[in-house]
Amino acid sequence: MNDRRLVLVNENDNVLVCCGQVGAGETVVLEGESLIMGVDIHVGHKVARRAIGKGEKIFRYGAPIGSATVDIAFGEHVHMHNIKSDYIPSHTREKKMEVGQ
Repeated sequence: MNDRRLVLVNENDNVLVCCGQVGAGETVVLEGESLIMGVDIHVGHKVARRAIGKGEKIFRYGAPIGSATVDIAFGEHVHMHNIKSDYIPSHTREKKMEVGQ
């Protein structure tokens, strides 16, 4: 059982998706365990459903979305600070336009 603000989209996912703001210091239930959140989790961000090792694939929607750049603990915030896309550099990087384009 999970806090209703943290949704498991696909049974194969190793993250839960936040669909309602969770504040730092709040107690939530993840996989049947009570956990005090260390940071704010914003809508659309992810929380580790279990411990995830450095280099391990991150699964959301049943598909890999990237890899962990560090070990990620159970219940930890999962976002751009600890994962990298295996497909594109980053959606936050500006595309450099070549002269004449």
